[in-house]
Formats: sequence, C-alpha cells, structure tokens
Amino acid sequence: MKVLAAMSGGVDSAVAAARAVEAGHEVVGVHLALSRMPGTLRTGSRGCCTIEDSRDAHRAAGVLGIPFYVWDFSERFKEDIVDDFIAEYASGRTPNPCMRCNERIKFAALLDRALALGFDAVATGHYAEVRYTADGHPELHRGADLNKDQSYVLGVLTEEQLRHSYFPIGATASKAEVRAEAAERGLSVANKPDSYDICFIPDGDTKAWLADKIPMRPGLIKDRSGEELGTHDGAMTFTIGQRKGLKVDRPAPDGGPRYVVGIDAAANTVTVGPREALRVGELEGIRATWCGQPPEGIGHSREDGIDCEVQVRAHGNTVPARAWLGRRDETPGADGTRPAGQHVHVALEEPFTGVAPGQTMVLYAGTRVLGQATIDRTRSLDPAA
Repeated sequence: MKVLAAMSGGVDSAVAAARAVEAGHEVVGVHLALSRMPGTLRTGSRGCCTIEDSRDAHRAAGVLGIPFYVWDFSERFKEDIVDDFIAEYASGRTPNPCMRCNERIKFAALLDRALALGFDAVATGHYAEVRYTADGHPELHRGADLNKDQSYVLGVLTEEQLRHSYFPIGATASKAEVRAEAAERGLSVANKPDSYDICFIPDGDTKAWLADKIPMRPGLIKDRSGEELGTHDGAMTFTIGQRKGLKVDRPAPDGGPRYVVGIDAAANTVTVGPREALRVGELEGIRATWCGQPPEGIGHSREDGIDCEVQVRAHGNTVPARAWLGRRDETPGADGTRPAGQHVHVALEEPFTGVAPGQTMVLYAGTRVLGQATIDRTRSLDPAA
C-alpha cells in the first residue's frame, strides 16, 4: 500500500510513520505548513505546526529513510479554520477548531490531494482504530488507551474517508509505550511535550486574540430576571459556563458564584445565573454526519430513536442518551443562522453541565463512533431558565 504519512513533528505521528514503514508499505512523509507566519516558534507545549515542528518531522523522516515534503495549506487553513473560528465566536457560539481541521484539512484537503497523487491512505498519529464489518464497511472505534483516545475529534469522518485512513498507533496500550518505541528507534522527538490548546493561539489567551479580530462593543451583564449587574467589553469573548472574568461585584442572592448561562451576540448582552442553570437535559445538533454507515433503525421520533452515548468534549465523559433525527433542511433558515443539513435530537439520561452552542456532540455505541453534529440549542433542566 502506498501511504502518505502526515508528520506533525510530534512523537505520535513519527511512530505512526515508522510502523507504516515496518509494515512494508511505501511511505512518504509530509508536514502541513498551516501558519501564515513561517517564523512562528513553539512555546513549551503550546502551539503546533511551527517551524520547529517542521524540522522535527524532517529529522524523523531522515531517521526512517523516507522521502519528506512540506505542503503549504496555510491559505486553506485560514479560510476554513481560522476565519470560521472568528465567525462562530462573533455569532456567540463556541467552536471546536480541531474538529474542523480534521474535517476540512487533514481528511479533506490532504486526503483529496493524496488520492489524486496515487496514494492509498493517509496515516496519522491519532489514537483511534478503523475496523471493518463482515460485509466490508469501515467503522471508527476508540483507541486502546482511553486516556489518549482521539476518536472524538475524528467523528467528522465519512465512510469513504475512513476507507483511506490509517491509524498505526491506535491499538497501542499507552503513550508511554509509544515514547519508549520512539526512543528505541532513535527518534529525537521521543520526549517532546504534547501540544495542547488552540494551535493558532499559542499563548492560550483566546479573549485577547479575538479582541484583535472582532470589533468589540461594551455591553451589559444581566441576571435571568433582566437586572443589570455590570458591563463587559464584548459578548462574543465569553462562553457558556464561564465563571471568571465576569466583573460582577454584587454577589448572587444565595451568595453562590455566578456563571455565564446565555450569550446574545446580536444584543451584545451576557446573562449570568447559578450553576444549576447550566445543567442541560436535551441537545439539538445541526450539520450532522455519520462516521461510516448510519446507525441502523434510527428514525424521526424519540420512540423510533436509538440508544447511544454522547460526548461533548474531546476528553470529557460520556452519558447514556436517546437520539433521533430531526428535519433535514435543504436551505438555511429564514434568519440565516441555521445551516442546511440533517438535524439530530438527543435526550440525555444524565445531565451535562455548561454545554455551549457551537460545540460538537459525538455519538457512540460502545467504542464505535456513530457520528457527530454541531450543537445548536440546549434545554436547561432548571425550571427558572
């Protein structure tokens, strides 16, 4: 098999490429240049796709004896990931750029180019597994190391994309095992820290970064009764569940902390309330896609739905739920805020806390990823909400 190994410059992708070589595949390494600032440097474990990461990937390819290239996807990354991130926050939503990157860059733009060049698959260092059913359909499953499992951020993959996805380290029992193997192979990235946070905001200060991209307007902070409690610099820099940085001096009537429970970007207002108001029992998702074959038997009512588990954060817990299909819009809603596509409704058996529109919910059946949707609306369990 001819394999294009996406090499980020980290230990996971380096070992994935090494295993692909060891398995006898014809392997070519590629690093994606995503930053529009080629001099970008890594700060500790913050950031990725930096110039140092490119060099680390090049060195690893040299050790493995495989060809290596750098592909410039910075323009596509800006349009599909960075601009989308800004637009979502400007609308009062909380997006997940890693989901969009996997969907639109690594397993769309990269995979499309790889197939056009004659490659059979793209290999990455994700902790997830592709398994095939008896009738030949691919399924995405959690990685063996549940502490490192990355199936959540791959929930956007389609059946056709799964057929050309290769995750050589997905069945590995632990990250420690991967690092030990890297050291044995003489890969200098064996002890390189993992990257975290948003790669294009390496200092981790999302609010300050957004303030340079979105015009900020002072607005009001209110409680759920409409009483004015304070002011803010811009509603779109807040997120549901936020507790710090509210600049509300007056304590709540019960003396408890206040949390952001609502964001109205159009009115530029932020609503705060008690933690109880953050408990949600139902989710409505838009732009739903299935990861492989659609789940068998799912219908358009709760009675015709399926039992599953739902996860709303990359390393969050799952809760049992009932899922069913909503309407399918061929065109966006009249107000332009509801994108076309399949809607999914989910009733949770146990509440989630602090779920924000714009986040991604991924549906599971055991270890198998069924699909995903972007959360559009939630229903609070607090009667006063």
